[in-house]
Amino acid sequence: MSVKEEKISVKKSGKYEIDMCNGSIIKKMLIFTVPLMFSSMLQLLFNAADVIVVGRYAGKAALGAVGSTSSLINLLTNLFIGLSVSSNVLTARYFAAKQKEQLSKVVHTSMMLSIISGIFLTFVGVIWAPSILKIMNTPPEVLKLAVQYIRMYFVGMTAMMVYNFGSAILRAIGDTKRPLYFLMISGVVNVALNLLFVRQFNMSVLGVALATVIAQIISALCVVVCLVKEKNGIQLEFKKMKIDMNMLKLILKIGLPAGFQGCLFSLSNVFIQSAVNSFGDTVVAGNSAASNIEGFIYVAMNAFHQAAISFTSQNVGAGKYKRVNKILYVAQGCVLTVGLVLGIAVVLSGEFLLGLYTDEPAVIMAGMDRLKIICITYCLCGMMDVMVGMLRGLGYSVMPMIVSLIGACGLRILWLSTGFRLEQFHTTDMLYITYPVSWSLTLIAHIICYVTVKKKINLQKTDIK
Repeated sequence: MSVKEEKISVKKSGKYEIDMCNGSIIKKMLIFTVPLMFSSMLQLLFNAADVIVVGRYAGKAALGAVGSTSSLINLLTNLFIGLSVSSNVLTARYFAAKQKEQLSKVVHTSMMLSIISGIFLTFVGVIWAPSILKIMNTPPEVLKLAVQYIRMYFVGMTAMMVYNFGSAILRAIGDTKRPLYFLMISGVVNVALNLLFVRQFNMSVLGVALATVIAQIISALCVVVCLVKEKNGIQLEFKKMKIDMNMLKLILKIGLPAGFQGCLFSLSNVFIQSAVNSFGDTVVAGNSAASNIEGFIYVAMNAFHQAAISFTSQNVGAGKYKRVNKILYVAQGCVLTVGLVLGIAVVLSGEFLLGLYTDEPAVIMAGMDRLKIICITYCLCGMMDVMVGMLRGLGYSVMPMIVSLIGACGLRILWLSTGFRLEQFHTTDMLYITYPVSWSLTLIAHIICYVTVKKKINLQKTDIK
């Protein structure tokens, strides 16, 4: 850290920023999370449109092709999306501490890093992803389409990374509204192009991927324009776009463990997807549709994970340590409520929702097998993520990564490599049950970690005025 930091005079624009360090936590957390929920759900809705369009107009093989690539896409992208988490943490901390020079460095280093990350991912996805799909035992009837989809999808990686890093910076100051507006614009374009490319031009999965790439470019341009026009310390100036090595070290220190954690979860999901693939194309299609539906619950809960990071980081930066425990209680109460309500609602309406993706009864039945197990217990995943967000907001990223490696990913892979191989346990139910079991054990471990960290840094001390 530098010696003397120039203090930034922050103009509170009540329109977009949120004062996370004073006043009611639950009220401001809801103001923060509701737009974030809607933007994430909107993004998923448009992604669901991809799956629905191919399922309805391109057939079961195309549906399975799109769905079977999701775990691989997450595996390859989560490392770099994890780096955007550190951009959020550091921006929030320097913004609350009013450190102008450091704030500018984290913004420009982050945005430059997003471009480098995107170019790297495009290369990896186009060259290596097809080989990995084969290793994952992707059914032959969907492999060719899956390769077409994933190669085109990864062409848009730079735009995706720019949007993720840029929106992370905006979230750090409490701005979750403008990313919502950007997604609304790009999402409408995505759906329109889906119908045009798939239904009118018969481009199948290639058309869906191309529509996604164009939509990602639009959302990335929007967030860049937004940052360029900012005047409150997070303004993006192209002439300052470069990697500051000291700031990069801080970003990597916080972001790499977060990214590796995401990769580890995705790696375990790749193993699970491989296991799903062993049951044939009907189960693959049903699993794909069910996973897509579950995503809406996940992003609603994940909004509180994001809130935990931003609120904790800002309050630590401002020296408001006594508010941190309150942030935890509020976030956990909210995520538990949202997870239970949405999970039960999805199970009750599961057949109708799955029917939007396909009209084949066998595929719907296969999807319900997954929804009944995952959705009822999904609140455990949300609570686990909130604990991770609290630890990251406090500046601890290695600890939750190690816990996730052992408690979630390790257990899933261990089960798939041992008990699941036995004939009596080789069922979809025994496959899906690994999720709630791993969530429960990992949640308990994260709680223990938080209590340990709390004692270490003495969170109960008097607020610094």
